[in-house]
Amino acid sequence: MNIALMAHDRKKELMVQFCIAYCGILSLQNLCATNTTGRLVTEATGLPINLYLSCSQGGDEQIGARISYNELDMVLYFADPSESAEALNSVNTISRLCDQQNVPFATNGATAEVLIRGLQDGFLDWRNIVNPKK
Repeated sequence: MNIALMAHDRKKELMVQFCIAYCGILSLQNLCATNTTGRLVTEATGLPINLYLSCSQGGDEQIGARISYNELDMVLYFADPSESAEALNSVNTISRLCDQQNVPFATNGATAEVLIRGLQDGFLDWRNIVNPKK
């Protein structure tokens, strides 16, 4: 599965800790991330991650394009609700794109854990049926 990782600044450490905890499951997936988040996760876990630009430079738009083309199977975007309205617009945009393409989406660690455990148990295998990889 193709999984995107994104996190607001105050949630990057939580993303790193999450990826450490679920490194075994994530190591079996194709990961991409915005630049800073991806670098931090790679440094902590050794997971190979395809890096996009940082969000401030357009990385959220790059991931949004992959969602639009139905190239992603899950998005984990750890959002900080105390961020500015502009920063939260990115979360809303990614959320809408995920809804349009029926892509599982988590904005916090609890929901991400449910998705990752569901992935591990085969509950997301339907993504391979509706979106077969070429």
